[in-house]
Amino acid sequence: MNPTYVSKAAQQIKPSGIRKFFDLASTMEGVISLGVGEPDFVTAWNVREASILSLEQGYTSYTANAGLLSLRKEISHYLKKRFHLDYSPDEELIVTVGASQALDIAVRAILNPGEEVLIPEPCFVAYEALVALAGGKPVHIQTSAEQGFKASPKDFEAALTKRTKAILLSTPSNPTGSVYSKTELEEIAAFAEQHDLLVIADEIYAELTYDEPYASFASINGMKQRTILISGFSKGFAMTGWRLGYVAAPTFLRDPMLKIHQYSMMCAPSMAQFGAEEALKNGLDDVDKMKKSYRRRRNLFIDALNDMGLDCHRPGGAFYAFPSIKKTGMSSEAFAESLLLNEKIAVVPGSVFGPSGEGYIRCSYASSIEQLQEALVRMKRFIESS
Repeated sequence: MNPTYVSKAAQQIKPSGIRKFFDLASTMEGVISLGVGEPDFVTAWNVREASILSLEQGYTSYTANAGLLSLRKEISHYLKKRFHLDYSPDEELIVTVGASQALDIAVRAILNPGEEVLIPEPCFVAYEALVALAGGKPVHIQTSAEQGFKASPKDFEAALTKRTKAILLSTPSNPTGSVYSKTELEEIAAFAEQHDLLVIADEIYAELTYDEPYASFASINGMKQRTILISGFSKGFAMTGWRLGYVAAPTFLRDPMLKIHQYSMMCAPSMAQFGAEEALKNGLDDVDKMKKSYRRRRNLFIDALNDMGLDCHRPGGAFYAFPSIKKTGMSSEAFAESLLLNEKIAVVPGSVFGPSGEGYIRCSYASSIEQLQEALVRMKRFIESS
């Protein structure tokens, strides 16, 4: 077939490095996967039951483009109660097909061709691709372990041009688990205001923070009007397969996103929306229980990594460890491939998350204690034999 049939943008997008190692691991027996970022908990029964009941009652038609109003009201209440945010269910919220679709419509709604988005990295693999597909230019801001893998206004200043339109900020971060403090967010907010920038705040892991109270970027004084808040139900509520997220933004930003959403997706699945409504009404205790479990696993896993010589900062959120493998002399990809083939442990090379990730690997500790302990035994044996 003629390659010109495929757009240049699609040709230039790289396949996900995360899926590469997950797909390889799936062909092998006895593999412990620390690769894909997914809770090991099953969605709470009351949430599943609410979705089943909606099907039994015949609620199988389209919802409003923005999602069920009853769900948007629950999201509004949840954001107020949990994160001190005030969003109108009618004018400032859209229910999306996962947080990924929310990110997609956000960048497509704000970017003109060639406009730039500043992205601290290591970062989620989809950021660069989504910005590029929207016609924008992703500008990576490199960070280091010494910085806690967090960018400062000085870092953003060095990359600023006349074409800079927005900052894409993830807190807690995938892959590092780093969490920006309120003070750090206030400094970035002042920079955004000074240079008239928008901020896309990916807060999908907001429920999973372990040491300090969580601060949402939109809660910083004056920032709601500059912020597109991205979140959803996948991580905190263990609802990855439901593919349900949401975007919260002031009306002048929400409305163009809604137009893109109604043409590209129409609406999120109705049965998933009924389940999410139940999760917000009666599922926060389950979220807190999962969070406590992740915190115990984090402490176990991070301590063991450091004990075996893989230097690892203590992540404040999400469910990822991001240890350095530089002492081994191997590249991130070579280390991950060798670990998989020799000890049947699947991790993700840090390099897939950007240049700052080279010399690191991402390990998800969203697995049982027993699996984590066995994984640590195998990893230590691998390190000692390398």
